[in-house]
Amino acid sequence: MKVKLIYVTLLFIAFQGYSQKAKVQKADKQYEKFAYIDAIKTYEAVAQKGYKSVDVFQKLGNAHYFNGELDKANKWYTELFAMNEEVEPEYYFRYSQTLKSVGDYKKANQMLETFAQKSGNDLRAKQYSSEKDYLDVIKENSGRYVIETLEINSANSDYGTSFLGNNLVFASNRETKGATAKIQKWTNQPFTKLFSATVDSEGKIGSPEEFSSSVDTKFNEATPVFTNDGKTMYFTRNNFNNGKKGRDADRVTLLKIYKATLKDGKWQDITELPFNNDNYSVAHPALSLDQKTLYFASDMPGTFGQSDIFKVSINADNTFGTPENLGKTINTEGKESFPFISNENQLYFSSDGHPGLGGFDIFVSKIEGKTFTEPVNIGAPINGQMDDFAFMIDTKSQIGFFSSNRQDGQGYDDIYKFKENKKLECEQLLAGIVTDLKTGEILSEAKVSLYDEAMKLIESVFADAQGNYSFDKVECGKVYLVRAEKREYLTKETRVTLSDKSGETDLPIALERNITPIEEGLDIAKVLGNIIIYFDLDKSFIRPDAALELSKIVEVMKANPTINVDVRSHTDSRQTHKYNEALSDRRAKSTIAWMVREGIDKSRLTGKGYGETQLVNNCADGIECTEAEHDLNRRSEFIIIKK
Repeated sequence: MKVKLIYVTLLFIAFQGYSQKAKVQKADKQYEKFAYIDAIKTYEAVAQKGYKSVDVFQKLGNAHYFNGELDKANKWYTELFAMNEEVEPEYYFRYSQTLKSVGDYKKANQMLETFAQKSGNDLRAKQYSSEKDYLDVIKENSGRYVIETLEINSANSDYGTSFLGNNLVFASNRETKGATAKIQKWTNQPFTKLFSATVDSEGKIGSPEEFSSSVDTKFNEATPVFTNDGKTMYFTRNNFNNGKKGRDADRVTLLKIYKATLKDGKWQDITELPFNNDNYSVAHPALSLDQKTLYFASDMPGTFGQSDIFKVSINADNTFGTPENLGKTINTEGKESFPFISNENQLYFSSDGHPGLGGFDIFVSKIEGKTFTEPVNIGAPINGQMDDFAFMIDTKSQIGFFSSNRQDGQGYDDIYKFKENKKLECEQLLAGIVTDLKTGEILSEAKVSLYDEAMKLIESVFADAQGNYSFDKVECGKVYLVRAEKREYLTKETRVTLSDKSGETDLPIALERNITPIEEGLDIAKVLGNIIIYFDLDKSFIRPDAALELSKIVEVMKANPTINVDVRSHTDSRQTHKYNEALSDRRAKSTIAWMVREGIDKSRLTGKGYGETQLVNNCADGIECTEAEHDLNRRSEFIIIKK
């Protein structure tokens, strides 16, 4: 920009319906027809007896956590962390959430700090890497706009558009009839004032007219923004009001933002905003969608670079809060200016600090609560080798305007109209199939939920008849959590980081059965996670760790008093047949005796030792096997023989 309010006076800038309900009711009826082994109830009964296990506490905590019973989950996660065993980073996050539910914010914060350390601080805003080939990124984002010049441009400077109803309001220092323009000594150009031109439904722009004589002064006015009702205007002006000019310590008249109110068809009550200051510039206002936040550019104290973008709250009583810097995700050591908030809640701004094509480039960042996504260069042909700034767009029509001092312009700065033909956003489809972990069976109607990184629910869907699910409301390069749940299965949550390029991310989900129908021939040990009853070498007495596992079997039998169980003990082949048969038989009898002492009627139990006669692999006598392969044969089975 060759001559512009921001360059001239700012040294830093110049500036689920009823069908799903029916399915659930049908599932409820089917569920009630059978007897089940409920693993969670079993684990809870075991834990209540004082047995401690990382696996048990994790499953109990998860069962309550995924049901939203955070206070109950806290009990089991507290037990889990009290064991001081290594757990996945995600458990630190879950534990912190449950700690908040019971009011222990200090400890919750400690868990979050550990979570951040162990998970690589995955909640931090992603920063551009210095090694990133930004030109390839810009090239990929280019070609999405068709631009055209406007007849309203003059031979001087025209820039900084805003809508007021069906009118386009902009700044210009064009010559006007019957008026002697005051010349700026440092540019030999007139000061700018506001003009307005009508815009019809096809985007055709009428002849410009001076906007308001009550707003115009002998100094610069520019970059207005209007409230939705059209009755309040914020705009930029040199430090001049009510005939008084302000200067900084160097005797320079900087910029301030002013507010005006429309009364009886005239802009009146022009006042400067309370956070203005004679010693720094404040300029280029923009309003949030809810009209409760004002964005602007400034070099006020707290600025990271030459100029930064700030925001300030507009209170209900029309007072203002304290300005806040948008932070280093948006602002750099260079210049950031000309903020604009689209009706899709995106922040557009100009910068020479982020990687660009030359001068000011226009960037966009999504507003997500109080944070902003990494800025993205919107590409050519809007961005070019010169300065491109003052971007605005109506995302419904995809028509907008920006200003530039590119070489083929009519004046010093010109206003360009554009049509966006393709969204900038990277498009990703997150999809997969839900199956049974053990059998590979397709699981239809499993509920699959998508959460953002802050655990805010985005969407829930149900897997179709082929077990397929999909989400199309996902953003490239972001981290999501996908939670799958289905009756009779343990809820599973999977963390996924999407590619930063358009495409499809395949995320298959395998669920582990939690509840198994009671059937003759069923091995309870396998249902509860391949229980292994360990004995000391050549011994048959029940060790404490074996007692924990056997307690699970006892609880299942107590919960299902009609079933009878045959206890089968097996060994590996590393002894004689006779020795192994006798040892396994003693162990089977020892196991039965322990279960009887724990309250199971002896008539419900039978048992036998099979030694090495029923190996599950080829590790027979004379065959060399690993210890892990031998372990597979050293097993106990608890087979239901009557239900």
